[in-house]
Amino acid sequence: MTDAQKKIFVLDTNVILHDSSCIHQFGEHDIVVPITVLEELDNFKKGNDSLNFHAREFARNLDMLSGDKLFNGGVPIGPGCGKISIKLDREFDENLAANFSAKKPDHHILNIGYRVAKDNPDRVVCLVTKDVNLRMKAKAVGLLAQDYKNDHVRDVQQLHTGTRIEDNVAPELIAQMYTPPYEFPAMELKLSPPLLPNEYLILRSEHKSALAVYDEELGQIKHVDKVPAFGITPRNAEQTYALDAVLNDRIRLVSLTGKAGTGKTLLALAGALKRKKSYRQILMARPIVALSNKDIGFLPGDIQSKLDPYMKPLFDNLGVIEHAQGDIKRSQISKLLDEKKLVIEPLSYIRGRSLVNTFFIVDEAQNLTPHEVKTIITRAGEGTKIVFTGDIFQIDHPYLDSHSTGLSYLIERMKGQRLYAHINLTKGERSELADLAGTLL
Repeated sequence: MTDAQKKIFVLDTNVILHDSSCIHQFGEHDIVVPITVLEELDNFKKGNDSLNFHAREFARNLDMLSGDKLFNGGVPIGPGCGKISIKLDREFDENLAANFSAKKPDHHILNIGYRVAKDNPDRVVCLVTKDVNLRMKAKAVGLLAQDYKNDHVRDVQQLHTGTRIEDNVAPELIAQMYTPPYEFPAMELKLSPPLLPNEYLILRSEHKSALAVYDEELGQIKHVDKVPAFGITPRNAEQTYALDAVLNDRIRLVSLTGKAGTGKTLLALAGALKRKKSYRQILMARPIVALSNKDIGFLPGDIQSKLDPYMKPLFDNLGVIEHAQGDIKRSQISKLLDEKKLVIEPLSYIRGRSLVNTFFIVDEAQNLTPHEVKTIITRAGEGTKIVFTGDIFQIDHPYLDSHSTGLSYLIERMKGQRLYAHINLTKGERSELADLAGTLL
């Protein structure tokens, strides 16, 4: 490939904070990092969140490559990769100065991208940013711009659902679902495409049906019972599947997706409480997307009282379970909370810990990046089970969408693994009104 055929990608700060290894994802093409990006990364170096990790890691990687040529022509990134260079700030181009304030760092990044494009008229120059508004501004001045798509899921409509319906199943096979040992060899059911490990099914014949799951390890199609957990009884087939996956000790990683009111978090918590004797601790956490270091200061009270409103939905689900119990069960839950056997806290408090023999529920997981999901799972020690719950179409994170959320990434990459099960719940069970609103509004 000639130099003229190589593209030049100008990186925004949010791309690096999303993936510190991003410079290795552009192949033989060249990369430009505006000096404004390095200045912004300085603000993220301290802390324990994933943003801080990416800022520090990128600085280390850049330091390993650094030299005089980093500011003058660029240095090679590595085998099969192009060059990376840092561009110092320049006077605003007259086409930008008339429309964009020089007080905003984003506009300085835009100016560098625009200047690089003018200096290299024979090459394709593209600004890479996860900021939709900045992409629109770039396109408005004729500069090519795109999102960082290395970890995107191509088609969320084709994501693995974890379930399927099979009609015209032989009646004798369904009969075996209701007689000991309540299973039959998977080879007797000819399906296309083939079943994935821990995939759930509704088997139907002309007059009967059965709920089942594929056990790849044993090569069996096994019956799935509707089993209550801590007073919570599944109301539909998908909830039955979800609770079965949560209660199955062989499955160490579960993801439950679906719109509000489908019972994702409630089923995960109920299943964890039913399995409480098998684990040292039950942890429930959720990311605090709405809070930054500045935002939290405006809320009254100490750190705990500031965070409590964001943990309230988890306590609400616990309240539903308590309401479904008698006084004895309610006292059991209070005892678990008092003894720290059941802990509900922000996800940021979990970072850096090694989770051994823990039942870990991560709520609102659609607001996590792929790197954050990977970081959480790699914290799992011996005997730990992790359940992610969320709605990939209800994302609060400013730089994530249904294609780039870590939850979609998890489903796409983990499907077919023996230790993993996924259920997409579609039927709302909170109330008829809530289900109607979730569908129509």
